[in-house]
Amino acid sequence: MGIIERLKKGNTSSGIAALGNTFLAAIKGAAAAFSGSGTMFASAMHSLADAVNQGFVYFGSVLAELPPSKRFPTGFGRVINIFCMIAVVVVTIMAYETIKEGWHLLQHPAESTHFWLNLIILLVAFLIDGFILYKAMKEIRMETGADKAAAIIPYAFKNVNKASPATRLVFYEDLVATSGAVLAIIGIVLAQSFGVLAADGIASMIIGGLMLYVAFRVGYDNMVGLIGVAAPAEIQDKIYNLLLEDEDVVDIKQIRMIQEGRLYHVEGTIELRKGLTLDEADDIKYRLRDVLLRESEVADVLLAIVETDDIQNWNPEEKK
Repeated sequence: MGIIERLKKGNTSSGIAALGNTFLAAIKGAAAAFSGSGTMFASAMHSLADAVNQGFVYFGSVLAELPPSKRFPTGFGRVINIFCMIAVVVVTIMAYETIKEGWHLLQHPAESTHFWLNLIILLVAFLIDGFILYKAMKEIRMETGADKAAAIIPYAFKNVNKASPATRLVFYEDLVATSGAVLAIIGIVLAQSFGVLAADGIASMIIGGLMLYVAFRVGYDNMVGLIGVAAPAEIQDKIYNLLLEDEDVVDIKQIRMIQEGRLYHVEGTIELRKGLTLDEADDIKYRLRDVLLRESEVADVLLAIVETDDIQNWNPEEKK
């Protein structure tokens, strides 16, 4: 597979977000230098942090799609969690700088200039970040296999935790970026039109605080991903049902589903009906494996088979 084909497999939302935020960081930084607006500086730092992070995450998502190798037999799914943790460090540093600048402006308020330049750039930022956020919401719906008729916005907020690490990071960062653009507009209007100079510093500190929240949220999610977390309940139910629907499966003795990146590894022991020959049992095992591998979210399957002991071992409600 060529480089272009591999890049196409990367997370679309993070790739678009990296390009969009690079552009925003440049124009916001220029506006901050011209006008001296602390709020614009904070917003530029946020966009710069987002651009760096989402660039890291995009290339991490490309590497995560590499096929398993002899040295790495389970694949590279958790690579994306490592890149997201690097992104957390960047966000934290930028949040600190933003809060520090906001505190300085709060202690030493200064009137900024170029009101209309700042306002137009922030409106452009709101539209671009809003578009990226909407794309991330659509990605959440696609990755979680939702019906296309589902309302995008409420569905995304409810199911973001089931999306891939890269999509979750883009969602959280651009949710804060869109909110930050609104806060920055409010801060600039209050400071330059109504003379409330403290609003510039306060808005900067609030944006920095939101960036810290993103760092905590994304850091926690990816720390859990690096440790190895069980598949969400919906995925587990789907796997249970696929196995138990087979006419030769009597019970599930034990099963484990681990999430790596946006994919899942399934390991388990299945009880089959009595009276089967070894050849027949092997055929059933491979049939079940193929059924599970046809699911787009399943990376690999390792199944063992035993004859039923007539004791019901599997109670999905208890296992949850």
